[in-house]
Amino acid sequence: MSVFELHPDRFFDPEPKVRNIARALYENVKNLPIISPHGHVDPQLLADNLPFPDPTELLLIPDHYIFRMLYSQGIPLEKLGVPTIDGSHVEKDHRKIWQIFSSNFHLFTGTPTGAWLEHEFAEVLEINKKPDADNAMRLYDEIQEKLKSPEFRPRALFEQFNIEVLSTTDGAADSLEHHKTILQSAWDGRVVPAFRPDAVVNILMPGWKLEIEKLEKASGMEITSFQSLILALKKRRAYFKKMGATSTDQGVFSPFTHKLSEKEADTIFQRALKGQANINDAHLFTAHMLMEMACMSIDDGLVMQIHPGSLRNHNNAIFKKFGLDKGCDIPVQTEYTNNLRTLLNSYGNNPGFNLIVFTLDEATYTRELAPLAGHYPAMKLGPAWWFHDSIEGMARYRQMVTETAGFYNTVGFNDDTRAFLSIPSRHDLSRRIDSNYLARQVARHIIDIEEAKVLGKVLAYSLAKEAYKL
Repeated sequence: MSVFELHPDRFFDPEPKVRNIARALYENVKNLPIISPHGHVDPQLLADNLPFPDPTELLLIPDHYIFRMLYSQGIPLEKLGVPTIDGSHVEKDHRKIWQIFSSNFHLFTGTPTGAWLEHEFAEVLEINKKPDADNAMRLYDEIQEKLKSPEFRPRALFEQFNIEVLSTTDGAADSLEHHKTILQSAWDGRVVPAFRPDAVVNILMPGWKLEIEKLEKASGMEITSFQSLILALKKRRAYFKKMGATSTDQGVFSPFTHKLSEKEADTIFQRALKGQANINDAHLFTAHMLMEMACMSIDDGLVMQIHPGSLRNHNNAIFKKFGLDKGCDIPVQTEYTNNLRTLLNSYGNNPGFNLIVFTLDEATYTRELAPLAGHYPAMKLGPAWWFHDSIEGMARYRQMVTETAGFYNTVGFNDDTRAFLSIPSRHDLSRRIDSNYLARQVARHIIDIEEAKVLGKVLAYSLAKEAYKL
């Protein structure tokens, strides 16, 4: 049975001088409030504020980082309780699922998921033993008992985690009923929505027509033309903003931007309504909608995010049986300089436009993204994302972008997670990595210690708050 040993200097450089400076810089930021400007926590969790049912429901079911690794080792998703689209049988016994997870906990050794989980167990749940085949049920019962206490209700944890603001991600047609419940409650925790129009923009997405119908209902208007689609989206953005939203987000395969005439856009839209749109139509329509969303952001002030470069649902068998977001999205090579040129030439010099761009293609940081963000006033770089939201990935990010873009053309950190309990773990990891990066700059006399202290707070707190207008 292994014991968690969360070394106070974990993730810092082993060289004594750097480590000592990193330790001091981390102490300066570790207790700052958490700004979580982009995530996927279900707002119903905080609206209902009910006890978490059990450890499996809390830690495993919502976290595709966990079941992705287990699936890669040959463990079927059915055995992990992941719901199927058709409702066919999956494991319902959460103790059995926890046993599988515990018996395979060693698979996460050396991964960011392992680092997050160790922090969650040791710091949040106060469990000092690593899960294994022998102690699985004892740990399950111990955690289950904790979950019964008021201190482990979602809102209590929100406050314990020192979260100043949490942004969720919500579809264009979402009613935001849970956000409304939170706003009308006596609780003063700040939870805001973010506007995500992907489902009504991707005209080849299965169920697209149904999403348009949902948007019609939500906006209270019939959508029979491209112009009416734009009006409906503007109406919904206004409602999101009224409910506290400060940002939008689009997950696209390519960051290609292109301006269509209104007639060209409507011709594609009409083909899509008839089920006759093709791949080229979808490519052009998405490119044009990025332009439209940028224009809307100038009008209403919502910060625009673009998350490109993921080939979604790469594993067809998993997608057909389990649906979206089941750990089988894979990065692709992505180009930005040419693809973003139309958008940046149209709006990148506008002081009223705020654009945050992410990537899964690390090679583009030095070659394209840092130079673009280091020039266009409207553009900032999102943090190391998804597969690169890791110990080495965050270090590489700082090394690749800082000399060209500087610190202030980045936007701090966001946790981008569905797993509520992992939020403080992820922010702690980021603060440690940034403290170590700054310590190396100080040790090499690139910056001095006072500059590093200021930058530490900027990276951990201020940049995200300012960039996302929170």
